[in-house]
Amino acid sequence: MRVSRARPAPGPHASLLAAALGALGDGVLIAAAGWSRGGLKIIFANDSLCAMTGRAVLELSGHSHGEIHADHSHFAALRRWLDHAVPGLAFTGEGYLVRRDDVPLYATWTFSAVAGPDGRVTHVVVVYRDMTAKRRLQEEVVHAQRIEAVGRLAGGVAHDFNNLLSVINGYCEILGSKPAMRRHAAREIGEIHRAGRTAAGLVRQLLAFSRRQALHPVVVSLNQLVRDNAPILTKLLRPGKFLTLDLQADPDRARVDPAQLQQVLLNLVLNARDALAPGGEAVIRTRFRDIALGQNRRHTDLPPGRYVVLAVSDNGAGMDETAQAHLFEPFYTTKELGQGTGLGLALVYGVVQQSGGHIFVESAPAAGTTFEIFLPAVDEPVPLGDALPAALPATRGRETILLVEEDNVVRKMVAGILTADGYRVLDVALPTGALRLARRAGQPVELLIAPHQSPGDDSEKLARALYAADAGLRVLVAANHEPPRLTWLAPDAQGGITKPFALSQLLRAVRSLLNGQGVPAAPPHFTPSG
Repeated sequence: MRVSRARPAPGPHASLLAAALGALGDGVLIAAAGWSRGGLKIIFANDSLCAMTGRAVLELSGHSHGEIHADHSHFAALRRWLDHAVPGLAFTGEGYLVRRDDVPLYATWTFSAVAGPDGRVTHVVVVYRDMTAKRRLQEEVVHAQRIEAVGRLAGGVAHDFNNLLSVINGYCEILGSKPAMRRHAAREIGEIHRAGRTAAGLVRQLLAFSRRQALHPVVVSLNQLVRDNAPILTKLLRPGKFLTLDLQADPDRARVDPAQLQQVLLNLVLNARDALAPGGEAVIRTRFRDIALGQNRRHTDLPPGRYVVLAVSDNGAGMDETAQAHLFEPFYTTKELGQGTGLGLALVYGVVQQSGGHIFVESAPAAGTTFEIFLPAVDEPVPLGDALPAALPATRGRETILLVEEDNVVRKMVAGILTADGYRVLDVALPTGALRLARRAGQPVELLIAPHQSPGDDSEKLARALYAADAGLRVLVAANHEPPRLTWLAPDAQGGITKPFALSQLLRAVRSLLNGQGVPAAPPHFTPSG
């Protein structure tokens, strides 16, 4: 507890003092100086203290002040202060008070001694200030900082996992392509490959949580997206649990990655399913909300604007405040061991944040849970479906490829599959030594496969030097997230591929780039998780 000195107040008339105490916005009580069972005996409480605690004056007067304190751990220090109390020497602290309705109330308090004409302390004045809103804001800021730190860690771990999974999945493809292996170990290779693809899905969720997952946003109708996915979501709830749609958003268009929003819906419905008892119901709602200037009074409120709201509710078990505080952290789960990864809601949080949206949760034990996602509304029309990409040529390559990959195992695997497909491959760990290797090769490099490039870094400098030697250069960036475009290179001469990639996807991307057709879009991922 902190101890501070304060000047004694002047002594106005008693009636004026009483009126002033009653008009104060802070809660004030006056207690006798002697310690009784449970604290100091209250002899006066102003209207503000009654309002703060939800108690009438008669419920406070004559009672111990300890009855309105949730935690009595400060009592020992308070009694020591009281033994030596003098006017001007205050005792301060903070903590939770007890309200009649059990609503949390966080306050600071200051105990001040009042002496009689003989200088002996006869009474104690206690002033309480409601700090609940400030405390809640501080907790939200700390929670946001913790989420950001965990997100950075998740992104770093996912980078290393991506390299390992690229190797596992890549060699599974290589082994699966050998006739002898298909005869003797097809099932075992298939199981390894399936496990690798599932692990790759978990890594994508980590990347989404850390906001490094590549999104491909387009304008979508949320009502239509929900309707299209309703059949599979309904099956997830069977048997004995039900899905209801309440789609009233008008307009209902937002700019999102439909595959990722599909994953968000899936995870929220899975979360509802696990909370529901037999006969329970999950409800998906859409609404349109216009947040006007002035409605966002607090730092944590939504910015003014037009929003499409996607909500998933259930009438299930609900969650306590502890579970809600950790809800969006990766690997946090309330499910039994082996029943969930703890990444489902972390993915939801990451996708919503990366899409420029906001997510809120309202829940209480035995009262169900509601997740509300606010996405910025757009006025643009929903585009028609894109045509399927043209068939890729089946001819084997003969071009020279320069491969830059720091991970030795990944580099060896990629170089091996490209060489087996007919390409001449020059491979090196870092871009700093790549140009020297390319010049010794004696012929122009037609395709550069390199890690993520930022303006002015070694990878970008290497690409510029190779382009200066041969303007027909193609560049394929292999990274954990969507790479930026090279402004000085034609769009159809460059492209990106997201780790962990399938070798078949890599071969198609290489062939398409060398044919001047850009890089075909990767198939969407749809990986359920708990």
